[in-house]
Amino acid sequence: MALMQDTRPGAGATPGGCPVNHHGPDERKAARSIDLDAAPLTCDAEGTWHVRGFDEARAILRSNATRQAGFNAELVTRTSVTGNLPVLYQEGKDHQEQRKQTARFFTPKTVSTSYQKLMQTLADGLVADLQRTRRADLSQMSLTLAVQVAGQVVGLTDSRLPGMAGRLAAFFRLTRLPERETLASRLQQLVSARHLLAFYWLDVRPAIRARRRRPQDDVISHLLAHHYNEREILTECVTYAAAGMVTTREFISMAAWHFLERPALRARYLVAGEEGRQAMLHEVLRLEPIVAELSRRATADIPLTSRGTLVVIPAGALIRLHIDTVNADAAVTGADPLALCPGRPIQSDRVGPMLLSFGDGAHRCPGAYIAIQETDIFLQRLLALETLRIAKPPALTWNALTTGYDLRQFVLALDPVA
Repeated sequence: MALMQDTRPGAGATPGGCPVNHHGPDERKAARSIDLDAAPLTCDAEGTWHVRGFDEARAILRSNATRQAGFNAELVTRTSVTGNLPVLYQEGKDHQEQRKQTARFFTPKTVSTSYQKLMQTLADGLVADLQRTRRADLSQMSLTLAVQVAGQVVGLTDSRLPGMAGRLAAFFRLTRLPERETLASRLQQLVSARHLLAFYWLDVRPAIRARRRRPQDDVISHLLAHHYNEREILTECVTYAAAGMVTTREFISMAAWHFLERPALRARYLVAGEEGRQAMLHEVLRLEPIVAELSRRATADIPLTSRGTLVVIPAGALIRLHIDTVNADAAVTGADPLALCPGRPIQSDRVGPMLLSFGDGAHRCPGAYIAIQETDIFLQRLLALETLRIAKPPALTWNALTTGYDLRQFVLALDPVA
C-alpha cells in the first residue's frame, strides 16, 4: 500500500522494523548518484584520497594529522595577512582554545534560556503571516528564521537598515573563490566584495559599535574582549553566518519537503514527543546532509585499517570525505541506507543518528543543537496547519561552497477550511 493512501502515524509499518512505509530503495530528494558498493578508501590518479566508509571517515575527522581544506580554507589561509583566523580555519591549540571559549553560546542550557523564546516568537510570527497571506515561499521563511536566530547568537542585532537576510543571501551566491584569475572571476570578486561591504557597513559595524559601548553575551562581544579588529570580526561573522544561517535554512526546507509529501511522516512527527521528533529530524539529516563533502589536508602520514588492510595516507595528500555516501554505509545504518527510517539502530558506538552530517572531531559543528531545536520549534507550528500543502516544489541546485543543496522558490499554500 502506498504511504499516501494511509495517513496514520506508522501505518503499514513492519512489526519490529521501520516505523514507516517506504516509497522505494532511494528516498532522497537531493539524490546525487552515489555508489554504495564503492571501496571505503581509494586514491585517484591525481593523488587525492576519497573516503566513502564511515569508520575511515570518522578516523580522519578525529585525526590530529589533518587540517581544514574545504570552504576555501587553503586559499584563505594562504592569502591571509597576520592576525586571527576565523575559527573554521584555525587548527591545533588556537582552535581548541577558541572552541572552548565560545562553547557556552551553543549549549542546550544556553539555547533553552537565551534563544528558545526568540525561536518560538519568530516561528509564531512566520506562521501567522502565512495564515494571513495563505501563500508563502518556505525558502524565504526559513531564511528569516535562521538569520534572526544566528544573528542573536553572534550579536548582529543593530543593523542600520532592515534586510540583513537578503544581503547575506546575495553574498553567499558568490562565495566560491576561483583557483585562477580571469576577467569573469575578477568581476565576480568585485560583485562579491560589494555585497560584503554592504554587510559590513549596515550590519557588522553597527553591532561592533553597540557592543563596544555595552558588551553582551554574544560572539561579537567575546571577540572584542579578545582584541579582534573589525576586519577579523567581519570574517568571523561571515563564517558564523554560513554555518548558522545558510545550512539551517536548507535543512528546514528539506525536512518540511519530506514531511509534507508523506502524510504518515507528518502525522507521526506531530504526535511524537521531543525525543521522537528529533529522531525524525536526525534521520532526515543523515539521509540529506547539508554539507555533502568535507575536505582535509594530511599534515603527516595517516595509517588507517580499511577492510582489514593497513593503508597509509601520505603527508600532504588532499582527502575528500563523501559524507552523503559515508552516511549510507550499510555496515553502520543497517538495511535500506537510502530510505528514511526514523529510529533505525545505528551499528556504531559514540555517534548520533545523523552520523557525520555535523562533521566530527575538532571541527564538528558547534551549533548542531541550535539547528535541530529551531527546526523543531518551527516545523511543529508549520506542519500543524491542517490544510497546508505544497503549491510548488522547490527548485534544487548545488552549492559549490558547501558542496550541498540549495532549495529555492518552495511555495506553500493554505487551502480554505471545508
